[in-house]
Amino acid sequence: MTTPTVPRLQLARITKRYPSVVANDGVSLAVRSGEIHAVLGENGAGKSTLMKVIYGAVAPDEGSMEWDGRAVHVRNPQEARALGISMVFQHFSLFDTLTVAENVWLGLAKSLTLQQVTRSIEAKAREYGLDVDPARPVHTLSVGEMQRVEIIRALLTNPQLLILDEPTSVLTPQAVDKLFVVLRKIAAEGCSILYISHKLHEIRELCSACTVMRGGKVTGECDPRQESNASLSRMMIGAEPPLLEHHARQPGEVMLGVRGLRLLRDDPFGVDLDDVNLEVRAGEVVGIAGVSGNGQSELLRALSGEDRRAQSSMVQLAGKSAGNHGPAHRRHLGLHFVPEERLGRGAVPSLSLAQNLMLTRTDAIGRSGWIDMKALQQQAADIIARFNVRAGGPHAAAKSLSGGNLQKFIVGREIDAAPRVLIVSQPTWGVDVGAAAQIRGEILELRDGGCAVLVVSEELEELFEVCDRLHVIAKGRLSPSVDRARASVQQVGEWMSGLWTGAGVQHV
Repeated sequence: MTTPTVPRLQLARITKRYPSVVANDGVSLAVRSGEIHAVLGENGAGKSTLMKVIYGAVAPDEGSMEWDGRAVHVRNPQEARALGISMVFQHFSLFDTLTVAENVWLGLAKSLTLQQVTRSIEAKAREYGLDVDPARPVHTLSVGEMQRVEIIRALLTNPQLLILDEPTSVLTPQAVDKLFVVLRKIAAEGCSILYISHKLHEIRELCSACTVMRGGKVTGECDPRQESNASLSRMMIGAEPPLLEHHARQPGEVMLGVRGLRLLRDDPFGVDLDDVNLEVRAGEVVGIAGVSGNGQSELLRALSGEDRRAQSSMVQLAGKSAGNHGPAHRRHLGLHFVPEERLGRGAVPSLSLAQNLMLTRTDAIGRSGWIDMKALQQQAADIIARFNVRAGGPHAAAKSLSGGNLQKFIVGREIDAAPRVLIVSQPTWGVDVGAAAQIRGEILELRDGGCAVLVVSEELEELFEVCDRLHVIAKGRLSPSVDRARASVQQVGEWMSGLWTGAGVQHV
C-alpha cells in the first residue's frame, strides 16, 4: 500500500531526443496519491511527449520511472493500463470505422461483453453530464464528441493515475464545473491526476501542484492556488501575454449573409440545420458558441462550400449568391476557412508546411501553371516567423509539429491570405496563452482592417474577448445575436441548451 511519503509516480531525468529537437531534457517530476498536478508550458515545451513516456506510448532515451516506490519500465500503453495509468490524448486514438462502444471495448477486460460496455458508457455519460451515444460510428462524431468518448473511456478503467490533455476545451461552463466536481471526487478517493491545460484559471481553481516546462526542461514548480494568471504566464513563457486592444468601430456592408438556411443531415447521426439566419459585416467579429455536435460542423460545411446542397441564395458572399458553389469559387470571392480538424483536413500530415500552403493558396502558382518553389518556401518561412511556429522550417512535415504549433501555422496561412471573409473554427484550441493572444490579436487586426470574421468556438472566454456580437447554436438552430457587452457567460451557457426564447437579453 502506498504511504503518504512515497509518490504515486516519480520521474527522474527523463530525456527524449528526436532528430530536430530534444523534446524532454532531464525532466524530473513527482505526483502524489490523490494529487491534481498541472503540467504547464507553451506549445512545443515537451508536455505531451512527457505524458506519452509515462503512458508507454514513447520510450525515453534516458531516465527512470518509479510507481508507488518501485522501479518500472512501461513499454507500451497496455502495461501502463495494467499499472492503473489512463490517458486522454489531445489527438485522439479512436478507430473511425468502429462505434463508440466498440472503441471503448478495445481497452477493457476481454471478459466484458459489448452490451455490458454499452451500459457502462451510458451510466458514466449520465454521471458526468457528457452526451455520448455508444452506437454511433466514430467517423460521424465531431472533435468535441470524440473527446467526450476519450474521457469516458479513461474513466471506465478506474485509473490510479489519470492523464488529461486539454479535457475542457469542448465543454460548457456548467459542464466544466460538473467535471471538476467529479475530478475532485476521484482525487479524494486516491486517484492522482496529471492535468494539462492552457486555461490558467482552471489550473488555479483545480490543481494543488504545478510543474512548469519550457524548451523541454522543468523551469519551476509552484502551488497554482497561490499564483495569479500573470505570474503563471511569466513562468511559462517568460512574459505576460499582450493585452488585446478591442477598438469600437462601425461595421460596414454585409459580407457574409445566411438567409433561411435549412439542410437535412447528410448522415444518420448528424444534425438538421433549421432556418439559420446570420449576418457578418465588414469590420466586425461575430461568434457562435455551443456544445460540440449541435450543428456547428454542418453549418461550417455549408458556409465553406464543402456542402453545396443549399439553394444558391441561402449563402451570400459580398452580395453574391454562393450557396451552391464549392470552396474554390468562395475563395475567389474572398472567403477563407480554418477547420477545427488540424491533421487530415486543415493539413495533409505527410506533406511539408510549404506544400500544405497550396491547399488554399495559389500565390506561388504562375500563369503557366508552374509552381515557383522558391516563392512557396519563402511564403511558408514568412508565416512560420510571423506566427512564431516552432518547426524545422518550411520543409518540415505537418505531422512533425505539436498540435498547437500546427494550429498556429494553419491559422496563419489563412490570415496571411488577407481574406475579405474569414471563418475560423476553434482558433486557439490547444494553443498556449501567448500564442492564443497573438492569434486573437491577429483576428482583431483583420477586423480593424475591414475583414468580416466569423468565429465558431466552445471557448466562451475567447468569444467574449474577440467578438462584437454572439450567437448560440443548439440542435441545429441559431439564436438571435446579442451584443457582447450585454451578454454574460451564465446566460450563454443556458442558451447552449436551446433556452433563449424569452431569455430577457436584448437582441441586436
